[in-house]
Amino acid sequence: MVSLPALALVGLLGGVQALETVLDTLNLRYGAGAVRDAAEWVETALDVDDPETMLSYQRSKTTLSRLQSWLAVVALLGIVVSGFYGDIAFALSETWLPSIAQGVLLLAGAILAGRVLSVPFDAYETFVIEERFGFNNQTVTLWIRDLLVGTVLALVFGGIVAAAILAAVAALPTLWPVAGWALVVLFSLSVMIVYPRVIAPLFNDFEPIADGDLREAVDDVFERAGFACEQIYEMDASRRSSHSNAYFVGFGRAKRVVLFDTLIEQMDREAIQAVLAHELAHWKKAHIWKQVAASAVQMAVVFAFLWWVTTSQWVYAAFGLPGETYAALGIGLLYAGPVLTLLAPLTNKLSLAHEREADDFAAETMGGADAMTRALRTLAGENLSNPFPHPAYAAFHLTHPPIPERIRRLRAEYGAHGSDDGEGGDVPAGDDTPGVPPAT
Repeated sequence: MVSLPALALVGLLGGVQALETVLDTLNLRYGAGAVRDAAEWVETALDVDDPETMLSYQRSKTTLSRLQSWLAVVALLGIVVSGFYGDIAFALSETWLPSIAQGVLLLAGAILAGRVLSVPFDAYETFVIEERFGFNNQTVTLWIRDLLVGTVLALVFGGIVAAAILAAVAALPTLWPVAGWALVVLFSLSVMIVYPRVIAPLFNDFEPIADGDLREAVDDVFERAGFACEQIYEMDASRRSSHSNAYFVGFGRAKRVVLFDTLIEQMDREAIQAVLAHELAHWKKAHIWKQVAASAVQMAVVFAFLWWVTTSQWVYAAFGLPGETYAALGIGLLYAGPVLTLLAPLTNKLSLAHEREADDFAAETMGGADAMTRALRTLAGENLSNPFPHPAYAAFHLTHPPIPERIRRLRAEYGAHGSDDGEGGDVPAGDDTPGVPPAT
């Protein structure tokens, strides 16, 4: 007989997946109507030859992602509710291995199972969907290499964190949630240093921006922004995909700005400068530290919840678990994940505010909105991003405001002039695009 807590877990995980499916459906329908009504703007401003291609890309990606998510949830619930998870935990608890090693092995098994489940979906996305829409540049050999390296990294770093937390459980039976929280926060900060120097180079080559027009443009925007950072790199993103992006990572001497080579190829120099200024704002305005603080608060709540779960006898009885903390931690995380998803509209607000502030900084640095709006249009068009997400979907999934909203706000605040003035016509909005419901 299935226990009440197990049924609650089924309802929670299944309910969140149902919600996500509804949001996906709303988003696809809403975006399709908006893109078709604003087809002229999409073609002219975003330089998309056929808006239907954009819609087809979004449908393909969304359908595959949702199918994968449902399969993962069904498999996960089957393993847990059937008692198979408890059987594995009992088998590990009866070995000669210490409790920490048992927990690490359980996590490693979960990581490997997740990787195996995702392989066919990742392969289909890369070699069918991305290939069909002209984005994929990967070879099968490179894809397999990335899969193996990524799996090893997940096992190593996941094992380190799990071992550290379980060691805290053994050493500090009453205070381990505090120690575990501190370890996770410390690990997150460490990754910000290790990632650009150790992890990222395992997948891509990073070349410092050398002397030339691009370097002069970089130095110019740094001078305007009042920022000092010698580590500016171009990443060979085109080795895998024609998608474009840029990012800022690290802190202290480890901080660096990375520009995709695809972005450099697709944008003019002023647009690149605007993107660079936007990324610099995340450090200049202390967004990185604010995000770290917000994440730390979130993790504190999660560890408090895990403490309650692991000290409650119901979890061991309901799921047929041995009296090992690591077994209850796994169940606790299954409850916590969907709850965090439901809280996403709240946590995304901070990121949205930061992105708007970074857009403002870019416009102020560049002396107007033109360069940043050109950059935003290029990013949306070249990546076939959905410019008109449904408001409910956006609340749960978007950490950046929709591109049209960002462009409208920048033009309202800083104006549009010169060659960019009016290019592509007025930016469509949900509340003034025929057939599109008002945005919230």
